[in-house]
Amino acid sequence: MSIKIFVITHKPFTPPSDPMYIPLHVGRANSSDLGFLGDDTGDSISALNPSFCELTGMYWLWKNYHAADFIGICHYRRYLINEASSVKTSSIFTEPQLEKLLSDYDIITTKLLTLTCSYYDGFQENHHIKDLDTTAQVLKEKYPAYADTFETLVHGPHTYFGNIFITSKENYDRYCTWLFDILFEVQKRTDMTGYNDYTKRLFGFLSEFLQTVWIRFHRLRVCECKVGMVGEKYETKKLKEQLAAFFEKQDYAGAGNCFLECYRKRPDVLMEASDVTGELRLCMQIISTCSFETELCQTCILEHIRDYHSLIQYFHRLNAAVNHVLSDQPTEEDLQFLRQNKYITPAAIDISLKLFCKEETLRQKTAKKIERICQNH
Repeated sequence: MSIKIFVITHKPFTPPSDPMYIPLHVGRANSSDLGFLGDDTGDSISALNPSFCELTGMYWLWKNYHAADFIGICHYRRYLINEASSVKTSSIFTEPQLEKLLSDYDIITTKLLTLTCSYYDGFQENHHIKDLDTTAQVLKEKYPAYADTFETLVHGPHTYFGNIFITSKENYDRYCTWLFDILFEVQKRTDMTGYNDYTKRLFGFLSEFLQTVWIRFHRLRVCECKVGMVGEKYETKKLKEQLAAFFEKQDYAGAGNCFLECYRKRPDVLMEASDVTGELRLCMQIISTCSFETELCQTCILEHIRDYHSLIQYFHRLNAAVNHVLSDQPTEEDLQFLRQNKYITPAAIDISLKLFCKEETLRQKTAKKIERICQNH
């Protein structure tokens, strides 16, 4: 049994040392060479990467790679994790571990997500619902036997995500034959005029749900695994560097415009899978705090702290202290922090409280309590 896991990337990264994991540069037809295996040779749709995402790599593997019995897909930041590892911390799979699992299961993939709404409603909120409707129609025309499964799942709360999975090359090829036949027909019927960079990634999003349909229809034996995050998105790192430069110059307005411009192009930037550390949310808080402080006090926190990491640490600590006072459980560390930082303003306290409490009366009561603590130097 031979197994190869292809690590999909469009950015420079350090691959796992295990030779079972092979980096695959997707969209290489549109970008500079990263020095990895690319998806732009042989039978290729590499140029379609802006709308097909990791699928350009999946297509290339389907058409051009036949040197392994089992084939897998993961991402440069996301790997399937072996939670049963003998080491204290879970780790990415090794080939012997996968051989054992694949003798018992048809496919290894992510944990099944349980959404807070139906998949249909969630798609409608974040994408153009006409495209999901088109997909349903194409599936009904080309593969009518799958229609009931699609209909049941699309109005339910479950889906797999990420196009992250491992299965036999035989099953992989059958799946890709079905998947791309549907997606290429949907592509013919789709007008993307006016779509932003996020919604243009349409076929990558659609394929995640179609993978769920395929698995459920064929009653595959599924091993669901945790997905481990390694580092952060390249785009997230670059945005944080840009915001840090604005903070250093005390230009919170410039930081706000930079953030909004990025968010307009990539609304997924605040999702947990992108903002792994939560720092971008803190950056939004910093920008808002600076704006209100300047309006009310003609001064702001950037006159005292400009270093990015110091700002993040400061707002982390402020939020912890505010939340603890709100719940009437402040620690001595909280009290010391509030008393020692003379530049904590009512604006900063108010914005922090809004993160944890929707009730205005309670916020006002807690704000007064925190202000008394701050004044008791």
